[in-house]
Amino acid sequence: MRNVRIALTIAAAATALVGVVASSQTPRPPAPAVQAPPPGQQQPAQAGDDSGQLVVDVTGGRRAPMPIAIPYMPTPAATGTAAGNTAELGHQVSDIIANNLRNSGLFSPIGPQGLPNVAFAQVTAPDFGAFGATGAQALVQGFVQANGDGTLTVGCYLYDVASHSELARQGFVVQPAQWRRAAHKCSDTIYTRLTGEGPYFDTRVIYVSETGPARHRIKRLAIMDQDGANHRFLTNGQATVLTPRFAPNQQTVAYMSYENNQPRVYVYDVGSGRSRPLVSQPYMTFAPRFSPDGHSIIFSMSVNGNTDIYRVSSSGGTPQRLTNSPGIDDGGSFSPDGRRIVFESDRGGTQQLYVMNADGSNQHRISFGGGRYGTPVWSPRGDLIAFTQVGSFRIGVMNPDGSGERILTGGPLDEGPTWAPNGRVIMFSRANGQIWSVDITGMAMRRVPTPLGASDPSWSPLRD
Repeated sequence: MRNVRIALTIAAAATALVGVVASSQTPRPPAPAVQAPPPGQQQPAQAGDDSGQLVVDVTGGRRAPMPIAIPYMPTPAATGTAAGNTAELGHQVSDIIANNLRNSGLFSPIGPQGLPNVAFAQVTAPDFGAFGATGAQALVQGFVQANGDGTLTVGCYLYDVASHSELARQGFVVQPAQWRRAAHKCSDTIYTRLTGEGPYFDTRVIYVSETGPARHRIKRLAIMDQDGANHRFLTNGQATVLTPRFAPNQQTVAYMSYENNQPRVYVYDVGSGRSRPLVSQPYMTFAPRFSPDGHSIIFSMSVNGNTDIYRVSSSGGTPQRLTNSPGIDDGGSFSPDGRRIVFESDRGGTQQLYVMNADGSNQHRISFGGGRYGTPVWSPRGDLIAFTQVGSFRIGVMNPDGSGERILTGGPLDEGPTWAPNGRVIMFSRANGQIWSVDITGMAMRRVPTPLGASDPSWSPLRD
């Protein structure tokens, strides 16, 4: 309710992976250090000869999640590293993979705890009989190895238990501080191979952390991995912040701040911690959103009692006015090709969704399902628009022309959707100070852990 009503209220860190590689040739233990492909290139995981036999149905319907065995990953030699002992890291990597796949709602992990230990030599020669006896249809194995240059190699293998065949593999060479990213990338390899969907586990979320009583609420920008790990605060809470939004470069964030009691949009650099006002105009600005190429930002600005949507270069400058109607135009979001913008407006008397071209032309209403609609966000795939159904405060989706409306959540007081980069999962706020996610079938629902109260999540693109 806070975010959907804000327009009416107002108007009235990351180090990159060292290398990633996938090979079609199975390395034999002891595994050599994995070499990275040329910069800008990433080879896809290779499927085995049985490609296509073992897949997960993601089209909907109440199907049982796929049972998948995930034993603890061994190490060729238990070695101390800056991130911990490689034997311990093997356990933690397996735990992360199991949690990621379980949270997707499409898999039912078996293990790691309780499964037989896997020897290093068995990583590429699985005991299919032992894992088949658990009821698993798929098997994930791998290893964690310390390299002479101080890096780690995390190997990741996916097998079809019934056909005794390899489906995919990838090796990740990372700095010790980045070992969790290797676990997320392994999860993405498995998820993508078995579902045909795009990856989304190696991502971050920026959100508003909330604490304190309602009349003196402290709201700070915070950032974390999509599973809640690596949490840190970006602002100190001296000024209330709202609606942070990631740029495609994942290092820049646009958000609204009440700094000096003046509600304005700021642009924040995650690496340096510096921020600046988006525009110099002395008006209330809010509801920012980056274009898909990151070159521009759309936002709302209240001028002389009227609120319209504007567009400006990400580096600042003179904003271009895109809407010009009585009432409040707010909450713009670009289509993935950057050619259209969906937004909310009460120009017709109630809060509804509209679509226009990126230059402001051809403005037309798309929501006709009854009730009021807010906070629209275009899917990265371009096939759906997520929204908040105002009044009941539930999260729904519709086609870009307004057809096919479906409600995904039952509340209480859900709002502010944000898409995973694969366009299959939506994160949102719940009024009890929590962040939740749901997939587009409406069946895979989970709470995203945060240390304090939370609102206004924004999902990052897939990390490089």
